[in-house]
Amino acid sequence: MTTDLEIARSVTPRPIREVAAELGLPPEALRLHGEDVAKLDPALLSRPRTRRAAPRLVLVSAITPTPAGEGKTTTSIGLAQALARLGESACLALREPSLGPSLGMKGGATGGGRSQIVPTERINLHFTGDFHAITSAHNLLAALLDNHLYFGNALGIDPRRVVWRRVLDLNDRALRNVIVGLGGHRQGVPRETGFDITAASEVMAVLCLSEDEGDLRRRLDRLLVAFGYGGEPVTAEMLGASGAMLVLLRDALWPNLVQTLEGTPAIVHGGPFANIAHGCNSVIATRMALHLADWAITEAGFGFDLGAEKFFDIKCRGRGLDPAAVVLVATVRALKLHGGADRRDLARPDPEAVERGLPNLEKHVENIHAFGEVPVVALNRFAEDGDDEIAVVRRCCEGLGTPFAVTDHHARGGEGALDLARTLVAHAEKHASPFEPLYALEEPVPDKILAVARRMYGASRVAFTRAAKRDLREVERLGHAGLPVCIAKTPASLSDDPRLRGRPEDFEVTVRGIQINAGAGFLVVLTGDILRMPGLPREPLALGLDLREGRIVGLE
Repeated sequence: MTTDLEIARSVTPRPIREVAAELGLPPEALRLHGEDVAKLDPALLSRPRTRRAAPRLVLVSAITPTPAGEGKTTTSIGLAQALARLGESACLALREPSLGPSLGMKGGATGGGRSQIVPTERINLHFTGDFHAITSAHNLLAALLDNHLYFGNALGIDPRRVVWRRVLDLNDRALRNVIVGLGGHRQGVPRETGFDITAASEVMAVLCLSEDEGDLRRRLDRLLVAFGYGGEPVTAEMLGASGAMLVLLRDALWPNLVQTLEGTPAIVHGGPFANIAHGCNSVIATRMALHLADWAITEAGFGFDLGAEKFFDIKCRGRGLDPAAVVLVATVRALKLHGGADRRDLARPDPEAVERGLPNLEKHVENIHAFGEVPVVALNRFAEDGDDEIAVVRRCCEGLGTPFAVTDHHARGGEGALDLARTLVAHAEKHASPFEPLYALEEPVPDKILAVARRMYGASRVAFTRAAKRDLREVERLGHAGLPVCIAKTPASLSDDPRLRGRPEDFEVTVRGIQINAGAGFLVVLTGDILRMPGLPREPLALGLDLREGRIVGLE
């Protein structure tokens, strides 16, 4: 069986300068990283747009993820390639992969089969160093804070109330809770802290939500890092850290231009996870795609209840973006799992299991309607899917009044997504309308959380632990109650219990903590057992990674 990496290596990519030229980009706007990657000067956004047609933003989301896979990124890439085949001007705007999943359990995030972005190895590993810059800037702030404590603590920081943890772009459960400053008085001030994964860093969110360098500086200034003995907030600006952090992030602020296997341009930038952050690529990258092409195809992480809800309520609301259409990706295999089928039996025809799994699809369609949007359902077809199984999904979509298309872009690239592309273009012509946020920012924080839990997840109620209630009081005391909520929740279920598949109903969501991300401009609401530093599985993918005769092997 041919691997994704072998397929990617079989294609000779176009010189990135050629891809850029087709977007109307002058050579001086590019900072080349070899022949196949370039960084784009954000100043391009201040130039007049040369395209005649009004740009259209398309969001690709999915039903609740399962181990069977749904293929959001692959579908986004296939769709962009199909639009290009139809003669449309299209550009992707995607997130960068994290080393955590790439070396852990999930694998890379560059698509699959004939719908990939390249250079696959570079993008999935170190790429242009953006993640490293974010990690360094985040940890510089932590180091400056500890240094401040060591040299007299002029700001009166309470070491027990430091909220700024360190980050690392790897899965490492042993670092979730640590003690720093051990070894005597010359080594620092001992205190409890821990590590999060870089994708959960507020610096990542700040970079992705910033409009430009000035906006990035203002957001860095607002980062809440600790509290004083009297409860007063301490920020990065008060520590004098913002300038040095901005220097480390200067190059990372420039989006990265690559291409698909068929030469369709792709702007890849930023990488927050949707289960523990807001799960969308950078605002600058999205605006760049809209500025340079007629169709900008983007995605939001995990299911619609996680990344897409935050895409609308945080990113679009805060930055004036409004999608022309939403594509909801589903697979027969995933629907079978939601219908109770055993994972070992997914290749066996079972239309009844598909039927039983439809409530999950129906709920996500309902969720999209909650924002005033009508989705196009894309069924990402696997080779073993039966016509009778596909017919079950088609009838469901017809009953819901939802456009439907079967795609085969994994095997056939853009050609396999032509039906989806045509359906999307026709749908966008008829149904484009302004989206409606789920809640008003002036609502009380518990009401905002309940609105998302009820309307997106299907919960009947929300419970707050004692610690979460304390956090709520702190949010209100510091004047941050008007921020949107960024709910951190398991991606494996509509509920906060990963064991509940399908469409759970009449359940309770438990909020165990609320973190103020003043720089990013949202409140992180921790539910269930969600962790901001993942662990490695029993057999991580890193064990199969190797370098043989100068070539990388084992990168999935």
